[in-house]
Parts: sequence; structure tokens; C-alpha cells
Amino acid sequence: MSDALINGLAGAGGGIIAQLLTYPLQTVNTRQQTERDLKREKRKLGTIEHMCQVVKQEGWERLYGGLAPSLAGTAASQGVYYYFYQVFRNQAEATALARKKKGLGDGSVGMFASLLVAAFAGSVNVLMTNPIWVIVTRMQTHRKMTKDQTAASVSPSSDAEALVAVEPRPYGTFNTIQEVYDEAGVTGFWKGVIPTLIMVSNPSMQFMLYETMLTKLKKKRALKGSNSVTALETFLLGAVAKLGATVTTYPLLVVKSRLQAKQVTTGDKRQQYKGTLDAILKMIRYEGLYGFYKGMSTKIVQSVLAAAVLFMIKEELVKGAKLLLSNATSS
Repeated sequence: MSDALINGLAGAGGGIIAQLLTYPLQTVNTRQQTERDLKREKRKLGTIEHMCQVVKQEGWERLYGGLAPSLAGTAASQGVYYYFYQVFRNQAEATALARKKKGLGDGSVGMFASLLVAAFAGSVNVLMTNPIWVIVTRMQTHRKMTKDQTAASVSPSSDAEALVAVEPRPYGTFNTIQEVYDEAGVTGFWKGVIPTLIMVSNPSMQFMLYETMLTKLKKKRALKGSNSVTALETFLLGAVAKLGATVTTYPLLVVKSRLQAKQVTTGDKRQQYKGTLDAILKMIRYEGLYGFYKGMSTKIVQSVLAAAVLFMIKEELVKGAKLLLSNATSS
């Protein structure tokens, strides 16, 4: 079994477990991102308050709306990413060795090449799995209607009422697929792909921030006669780098969610987005910079927890798989 396949399967397994543990946070975060309180009349709810509100008004199951396609998407995304990352990484290493034989370089893969490998793998992943995330976003942001909302939906008189989705019975994965197709055809499944492709820069940015801070710390330590960095310091540097990358690219995540959520086709045109640029311009005009950072605190908690679980599970699965293969080979 190749390293690419082992890493792909391990990434998929780790991704599924991380998704199961943090899915309610992801649902709340997506809802926060897609809320359009243009007049800012609603009181901003915290993460816990928002979760309690969903449970009270719609039931526990709504915190796991779209879980099935999300698990499939997570497995597919992690599997595709780690598989192609390993494929591109192997190619980069082979190229580096070939250059060394010609007297060029030391045979190692440089930082820029590593960033390109990650970017290529991320881009392939986005293009292949975007349809799944469109479906997941629709199901996460779908709201059950209360009796009062049902009566009001007959003749909506406010922005909030216009945004309430009338729930078909049932509203499952196949209903969502049909809804997306009826709205925009096949291209509807690739809504939000442009900001998502740009967001591929997030891990690259995180890596560059981490390397820059680590290099400066080592230089500072070298002046004192030491070059060692503790595990705690490495952890903190990684956390700060992740925070910096998240704050920088989070607005694109909000735009992506807005595009992938169910579009309002009647009523207030301020809530209708024709594309990425149109969404950005309308958000700036009607919501200001605040609109681009809705739910960021929830996202930070969710992404940090998910990343920690993912990397821990993935590494353990890779070690276990290699151990099993080595034992099978020796016997």
C-alpha cells in the first residue's frame, strides 16, 4: 500500500471523527455567517445561546442537519487532499533529487515548493468536493418553521420573515440536491467555488506565519547561546499562526456560505447575490466590515478543536497502518 493511499485513508478517518465531535459548532457557525440582519435590530447571540435557541425552537436534530453528506464530504475532502498532497509531494521530492544530481540544490523540497504542493492539493480537493459542501450548507441553514412563522410566511412583512425557509417534508439530501438543481442547474453545485479556491491560501499563510515566528524565536535564543524551542512554545506559535490565517481568510468563508445558502429570489434585492463580487459589494454597502466576521469566535473554537483531533487521529492511524504492513511483510 502506497504512502499516498495510507495518508489519504488516515486523513479521511481523522476527519470523520473530528467532524462528529465538532458538528454542532459548525452548524451554528454557518447559521451565524448567513444571518442577514441589515438593520442590526437583533441582539447578537453567543455560541452557546445560539445552540440553545436552535434546540429550543427546532430540536436537537437541527444541530446535526446535513450530517450525512457532511461526513461524506469530510471523508472525501480529507482523503482527496492527503492523497494528492502525497502524490505532488513525491513528485516534488523526485524533482529535487534530480536537480541535486545536476548540481542544483541540496535535494530537499524548499518552503516555496511545499506551499505549491499544498496549494495544488487543496485546489484539486475544492474542485472535486464543492458540490457536497453546497448541499451541507443548505441543510445546515435550513430552518424549521414555527406556527407563527408559518402564518407570517403567507404574507411576509419584514426582512427576517422573507428569509425564513418554508420546509418541505421531508427535507433530506436528495430534496436538497433537487432544490439546488432547480435553482441554478449543474453550475449551482459549484457556487462559492471562487472564494473557496482563494481560501486554499489559509494553510499556506499559516505555515509562513509559523515559520517566520519560529525563525525569529530561534535567532533570539541563539543570541543567548541556546537554539532550543519547547513543545509549549511550538504549540503557542502554531496557535497564533492559525489565528492569523483564520482572521485573514475568514471573510471569504462568510462570502462562500452566503453564496451556497438558499438564495432569496423575491423581495429585498439587498439579499440577492449574483456572484462573488456582487456578494462582497452588497455586504460592504449594507452590513459593513462587521458582516464579514459574523461567527468568527465560533469558527476559531471549532477549527482549533477539529484540527487537533484530526492531526492526532491521522498520525495514530498512519502509525498503526505502517506497523501492520511491516508486521505482515516480516511474517
